[in-house]
Amino acid sequence: MPHRFDLTAIGAGLVVADGRAALKQAARTGAMVVTAPPGTGKTTFVPPLVANLLLDGPSGAASPTVLLTQPRRVAVRAAASRIAQLDGTALGDAVGFTVRGERVLGPDHRIEALTPGVLLRRLLRDPELPGVGAVILDEVHERSVDSDLLLGMLAEARALREDLLVIAMSATLEAARIADLLGAAGGSSGGSSGGSPGGSPAPIVEIPSALYPLRIDYSPDDRQRLDERGVTRSFLAHVASTAATAQRSDGCDALVFVPGAREVDEVVSLIRDRVPASGTRAVEVLALHGRMSARDQDRAVRGRGPGDPPRIVVSTSLAESSLTVPGVQLVVDAGLSREVRRDQGRSMTGLVTVSASRASAVQRAGRAARLGPGRAVRAYSETDFVRMPADSAPEITAAELTDAALMLAAWGTPRGDGFLLPTRPPEAAIREAELVLQALELVDASGSITPLGSRVVQLPVGAREARALIAGTAELGSPGTASEIVAAMSADHREAGADLPLLLRELRAGRATGSDRWRREATRLRRIAEAERGGVRGAARADAPGVAPGDAPGIVLALSRPEWIARRVSHDSRAYLLASGTRAALPEGSALLSSEWIAVREVQRADGRAADGTGAVIRLAAPLTEAAALHYGAMLRGEKREARVSDGRVHVREERSLGAILLASTPVAATQSDTGPAILRMVRDDGLESLHWSETAVTLRGRLALLHRELGDPWPAMDAASLLDRLDDWLGPDIGRASGRSALRSLDLTSALRRLLPWPAAAELDALVPERLTVPSGGSARIAYAEAGGELDSLRPVVAVKLQEVFGLARSPRLVGGRVPVLFHLLSPARKPLAVTDDLESFWNGPYQQVRKEMRGRYPKHPWPEDPWTAPATARTKRAAAGPR
Repeated sequence: MPHRFDLTAIGAGLVVADGRAALKQAARTGAMVVTAPPGTGKTTFVPPLVANLLLDGPSGAASPTVLLTQPRRVAVRAAASRIAQLDGTALGDAVGFTVRGERVLGPDHRIEALTPGVLLRRLLRDPELPGVGAVILDEVHERSVDSDLLLGMLAEARALREDLLVIAMSATLEAARIADLLGAAGGSSGGSSGGSPGGSPAPIVEIPSALYPLRIDYSPDDRQRLDERGVTRSFLAHVASTAATAQRSDGCDALVFVPGAREVDEVVSLIRDRVPASGTRAVEVLALHGRMSARDQDRAVRGRGPGDPPRIVVSTSLAESSLTVPGVQLVVDAGLSREVRRDQGRSMTGLVTVSASRASAVQRAGRAARLGPGRAVRAYSETDFVRMPADSAPEITAAELTDAALMLAAWGTPRGDGFLLPTRPPEAAIREAELVLQALELVDASGSITPLGSRVVQLPVGAREARALIAGTAELGSPGTASEIVAAMSADHREAGADLPLLLRELRAGRATGSDRWRREATRLRRIAEAERGGVRGAARADAPGVAPGDAPGIVLALSRPEWIARRVSHDSRAYLLASGTRAALPEGSALLSSEWIAVREVQRADGRAADGTGAVIRLAAPLTEAAALHYGAMLRGEKREARVSDGRVHVREERSLGAILLASTPVAATQSDTGPAILRMVRDDGLESLHWSETAVTLRGRLALLHRELGDPWPAMDAASLLDRLDDWLGPDIGRASGRSALRSLDLTSALRRLLPWPAAAELDALVPERLTVPSGGSARIAYAEAGGELDSLRPVVAVKLQEVFGLARSPRLVGGRVPVLFHLLSPARKPLAVTDDLESFWNGPYQQVRKEMRGRYPKHPWPEDPWTAPATARTKRAAAGPR
């Protein structure tokens, strides 16, 4: 007989139990969103409620399972343990859990808690999830990449399983967006980001807050909270002092929030120095973070028994919403968070410490008012709180997406095209991830998953680590060695600097921090490697270089991240050039500096001397032979001909490279196919000024520029950017026949520009913007539309003509269909400027008399009549104009 949960016992004292009827009603629709503040009991109550509802449904006899996801392994274990405890059953019977490397689950279980990563792999194996009646995604407000992928996959899975109930739960959430997404795919298998307008939104069930009165105090410190290394020691001391003082004042259990495991351990140590460990005023100080053993984590999240001293639990964001630490009535918040950040230029992703969001600060403070009136002390100022961002950005916008891209490929939606997601991944990041997967041989050129990728995506290891584990076992012939190296890639390596071989020696000897944890991880990975050994295509190739005893770490690193194979920039430098194009420096004194080639695992942004001018420092790497670098980076190797114009000639070099690393460059003779592209590249690099512009070409460019300015399309733009953008169209045919830089002077740019003339409008060119203007003297003058290198946006048609040639001309002619007047530069007989005007009538009636007064004595042979209106226009002197006697 399937187990039925005692909801009365489980829901006793839980606010969420009051929403039982609303939850049942919403569950009938097949999908719903539950919003409830931390501490209301949604994680404890909703899964057994749903399990009982499934028994009452049409498939009750089959006893379908409820899957409950939690974002972290410690939260998975805690949720399963809490439900089992309230149900009065042993962990693993009715309620069990599965996390990476650990499974406590009996054959008759009704609820299984698990991490999003575990569920993702199950969905990839079988999207129908046989035997599962409901999936509950908890804490989806954290917007991890895995949770976002699960939302999309489960929304689509509902099209295969109309009976599958999907529930998204959160403390804070953009509920409407998730409701749209879950409802959009209820009857379809495709869509786009943000849901489809075709479906009805899933219902939203809001559970009200159970907060008692909460007092907020601020305890700022004048010292800096963050520097280039992260959280300052002085600020951690301030947090510890604030926590010890506040707990002593309130005499209750306290919860302290700091950003990461290192800060947790340090603040625990600092608080222990400030509070008594024994006696009537004793205080127990406990740590809570993801690197701790399960036993220590359980100790921190258990309530204290009768007679036990008050506790101060120092935690990461684990206790913000994923876990409830019982008995807390005092919260001390450092106001900091550890978040993923992506340096796209250097292809680096890492966790950085930043100010927490206001939403996180509110959630943290609320932990103090679940049992009764509470107090939250913020170890920063109220001004700092106002300056915090409202919410944290979804992880998918900043994370490295290699693992996500592999899962999308395995789901049949490479790059996420047509896939339902709350937030689309950045285009550049998903494309970069696909290139990485191609280099790792996990997807093909189209983005579709390969046979090796299909095996890797099912392993409970990241894509890079799984590929390194499988291929490393094949290359080294030793699953044990490969497993130890892959486990060390994620180990704490502060004591070893950047030296992976040194770190391995310290871990094997038990001298490094986290040696026990590393040993457990290496054992787990070895089991995976042995299970996969022999069944993976891409084993060691016949051309693989020989493996010396010290080569193994570098080989495994190269297999996990071939684009970070690196070569030293110069013999006396600490800087290395990575195949990806990034430059980074090894720490001073590193033993790896003796190696010209290295394989890099971790790079971090840095400034000053540590980075040796590169802007980044290498945090973990291993030596690599040149043969190994070329072999394991083979997919990055390339050859090309590089042609450049220099000293009037086209010079060509044949280059071999490993990504951005130049291996060899050899001069060769230029061919006709080299010359054209080289000259075009030179023009793009040096600008249009590198061409020889004749007066006719300059004039034509100016004429067309004026037409484009006044009339727009179809007349082409003539600015430098537009011409360079269309260089192949107008200049390419001529340059393709050139034989060197000197040939540029013989190019007919006038004919080249005429290729851009729009037909049939081009037939009006001479009428709209003629090359010459007929003047009253009977001659003609060239119209200057532009000067070489001059501005085109303010140009005006200019006619420079002797003053005597335009006697009697009252109005300046207008071009471009009467839109633009000609600007006259009136010249003396010596062709020196006398006046500039586009209003000849005003000139003759005014300034002309002053010009006449000054010029008639200087040029007596030329006419300077008192009345320029009636004088005949002429280009000749008085005597020449009168003719022979």
